[in-house]
Amino acid sequence: MPSTNGSAGPAPADASAAPGGSTWSNWAGNQRAVAARAVRLTTVDELCATIKAAADDGLTVKPVGAGHSFTGAAATSGIRLDMSAFAGIRTVDRSRRLVTVGAGTRLREVNDALADMGLALPNLGDIDVQTVSGAISTGTHGTGAALGCLATFVVGLTLVTGTGAVLTCSATENPSVFEAARVGVGAVGVIVDVTVECVDAFTLRADERPARLDDVFGDLPSFVDSHDHFEMYWFPYTDRVQIKCNDRVPFSDRPLPRWRGWLDDELLSNTVFAGACRLGRAMPALVPPISRVSARALSARVYTARSDRVFCTPRRVRFTEMEYGLPRAALPTAFDALRRVVDGLPFKVAFPVEVRFTAADDIWLSHGYGRDNAYVAIHQYVGMPYEPYMRAFEKVATELGGRPHWGKLHWRDAASLRTAYPRFDDFVLARDRLDPSRVFANDYTRQIFGP
Repeated sequence: MPSTNGSAGPAPADASAAPGGSTWSNWAGNQRAVAARAVRLTTVDELCATIKAAADDGLTVKPVGAGHSFTGAAATSGIRLDMSAFAGIRTVDRSRRLVTVGAGTRLREVNDALADMGLALPNLGDIDVQTVSGAISTGTHGTGAALGCLATFVVGLTLVTGTGAVLTCSATENPSVFEAARVGVGAVGVIVDVTVECVDAFTLRADERPARLDDVFGDLPSFVDSHDHFEMYWFPYTDRVQIKCNDRVPFSDRPLPRWRGWLDDELLSNTVFAGACRLGRAMPALVPPISRVSARALSARVYTARSDRVFCTPRRVRFTEMEYGLPRAALPTAFDALRRVVDGLPFKVAFPVEVRFTAADDIWLSHGYGRDNAYVAIHQYVGMPYEPYMRAFEKVATELGGRPHWGKLHWRDAASLRTAYPRFDDFVLARDRLDPSRVFANDYTRQIFGP
C-alpha cells in the first residue's frame, strides 16, 4: 500500500529507453515516442547549435529527464535531447543561501549536495528522482499551507530559446521571460541551469496515523494551518484516511528504526501493495475488501529525520495519475463528488486518493497563481481502466475552478485553460516571442497552448 512517508507517487527508474535511444517511454508506460534522432549534449554552444539546426530543418526539439510526467510533455518525433551532462552544483552563495544547479540534476542529488552544505530546499514533493528543470517546469509541488510550488524557490535561470539565444533571467533581468519559464511546460525554451533560494538545513518530525474521513474534514482548517506540512490519503470504498503531519523541530531525537522503515516503506508500501494491486486487477471484485485491509495495514508512527528524507520515499508500484489544484474552499464539494464518481464507476479503483495544500503564488502558469490551493490526486494501477474515472473527476474539478497539474493526465485545451489562468495570454505572447518557429512544440503543447 502507499506509504504515509510520502505520497502514492512513484519512485521512477529512468524511462524505459535511455535518452540516447530513438524510442522513449515515460515511467508509467502510457506515453511513447520515436525520435528522428537523439543527441547527448555537453555544452551550451552545442545546445544552441542543435536548436538552430532543428529550426532550419523544420524539426522539433525536446529535452528528456526522468520520464516522470504522465502527459506527453517530453514526447517528440524530432530531436530528443539528453541533458544529463548539465548536472551538478554550479555556484554557491552561502551568505544569501543561493545555489545554482544544472538543469539535468536530479532532486535527490540536489538534496544530498545541499545537506553537505548545511542547506535544504524549503519544501519537496513525494519523490526525488525528477530533474530540477522537469520538476519546476510542470509546477511540481509538495504540501504546506504557507509554501508554494517548487518553482517559487527559483530566483534565476538560464534559458536557450527557440532561436538559439541564451538568456539569463530573474525578477529584474528579462522578468517576463522569467515568469514564463519558471513553469513553462517546456514550451518556451530549454533550461540550462536554475538558481534556487535555499534555507538552513532542518529536521522534520513526522506524525503519521489512521483517521476517519469525516473527523478530518470536520476539523480540516486546524489540520492544515497548525502543521508546517499536512496531507492525507483516502482509501476508496472506506471511510478511512491516513494522515501525515510534518513539523520542524530543533533536532532529530526520534529516528525511525531501520526495521520499521523497511517494513512500512519497502515491504508494505511496495512489495505487498504491488501484490494486492495485481490481485485486484485480476479479480476486480476484491478491490473494495483489499482497500479496507490496506486502510488498516499501516499503524501510527512518529519519527524525526532530515527534511528531504521525510518528504521523499521510494515508489515502485506503477500507475497513472491525474491531479487538480482547486480553490481551498472548494475541497469538500469536490471530495463529495469524487466519492460519488468512484461509487458509480463500472470498474474499481485500486489506489488511494491524495490531498495536499499549497499557498498562493504569482507565477503565470502555476496552479496556485493568485490563490491558496487544495490538490486532489487520483491514481489507478497500471493495466486497469482509468480514463472514465479521470474524465468524470475532471468535469467536477473544472466546474469548481480547478487547474490540472501540467505533468499529470488531463484533457483540457487552450480555450478551457485560458479561463482558468489570468495570465494565460501573457504566457502565449511570451511563447510566440521565444519560440516563433515552434521548435519546442508537440501534441501536448498544441493541446494546452494552441498551435
